[in-house]
Amino acid sequence: MAELKFEITEHLGVLSENAKGWTKELNKVSWNDRPAKYDLREWSPDHSRMGKGITLTDDDINALRALLNGEEDDIDEDNFV
Repeated sequence: MAELKFEITEHLGVLSENAKGWTKELNKVSWNDRPAKYDLREWSPDHSRMGKGITLTDDDINALRALLNGEEDDIDEDNFV
């Protein structure tokens, strides 16, 4: 299996920290020398290891922001957990 190459190009913030010191973070990450995307996942304290996460394009993050801000007409807040 090929080595996964990544670079955190911009640290945007920490959402939470667990008892082992891993932090759930929103960053911009370049994967395998590709343009950086928004990335939400858990990281070890030294950022050498990571958990599963999701990557979001600029369009994805703008759509998510609109959903969270209630700017989309088709949001049914009764379905939020």
